[in-house]
Amino acid sequence: MYRLEDGLTWQTSSFTNSGACVEVARPAGEVLVRDSKRRTGPHISITPGTFADLVDWAKTTRLES
Repeated sequence: MYRLEDGLTWQTSSFTNSGACVEVARPAGEVLVRDSKRRTGPHISITPGTFADLVDWAKTTRLES
């Protein structure tokens, strides 16, 4: 976990080794998602339901390299 001056606690997956992943923070009623390599960069805000759909999709979809 990583805490910024904004007071949010950002988390990455426990499967992340290299730090090249996304981080999420969960303030009330939303989920914030950002690039772990650009912690001071932009983030997106989505609803918890949309985030759950994204996680389900990621678990079941294999992307080609």
